[in-house]
Amino acid sequence: MRYLTILSLALLIACTPDTKKEETESTPLTKVQLTTTKGEIVMQLYNETLLHRDNFIKIIEDGVLDSVLFHRVIENFMIQGGDTNSKTAQPGDTLGNGDLPYTVPAEFAPNLFHKKGVLAAARGNHPDRVSSSTQFYIVQGKVFNDSLLNQAETRINGWLAEYYVKHDSAYSADLDSLMQALETEDWPTARRINNRFYERAKDYENFKRYEIPAEHQEVYKTLGGTPHLDQNYTVFGEVVSGLAVVDSIAAVQTNDLDRPTEDVRILRAVIQKE
Repeated sequence: MRYLTILSLALLIACTPDTKKEETESTPLTKVQLTTTKGEIVMQLYNETLLHRDNFIKIIEDGVLDSVLFHRVIENFMIQGGDTNSKTAQPGDTLGNGDLPYTVPAEFAPNLFHKKGVLAAARGNHPDRVSSSTQFYIVQGKVFNDSLLNQAETRINGWLAEYYVKHDSAYSADLDSLMQALETEDWPTARRINNRFYERAKDYENFKRYEIPAEHQEVYKTLGGTPHLDQNYTVFGEVVSGLAVVDSIAAVQTNDLDRPTEDVRILRAVIQKE
């Protein structure tokens, strides 16, 4: 997915920390139903990530997700959909760039993590880790042991180091240049500056390192998931019915670009009424 331009988020509900806490505690969880060519998946949306929740509700009500494909599928990892260009894609078309012209600010909560069945937002390489307006993924993942969890923790902190070094005032000139390159879609320059930040991040220590909580580790060792994405991609919901459908989609044959060779389509997405 290419870098996305940040536009106004006027469509999203603005709130103070106090109102967010009150809504998180008192608002019933919204459930959404995806009717796919492989069966039905029902998910509930977290109130802790209300910007993503409200955006997902809006694009469902607007019919944005009706007829899109799961265009990127990697078994034991995740299934990704929401590319608006995939509605009319022909066999062999390269997908992953379709979106609406805005992004959603990142929302990380310490209790939300990439266990099997979670719903999370896809994103490009924007320095602020902003999410795609329409593209999402559902985690299938795998079961981890202690050694693999240690490796995942290393990857998490590598990405966090890149994030914090990009926002270090010592490198503000490079960040400004990177933002300009993204705005003008000057991808060679963006890659060159990103590589510079990547090299700096290898030895960067001016941030608090993340440790996977013990209770999360236990889930990863039993249910499974994709822990290396924690605190870097926004988790905003989870599957409550239809994990077997997720597994069946994850198992389909794919091409070299991870697109299913036989289309797996979301026929309709709706908000479930209580």
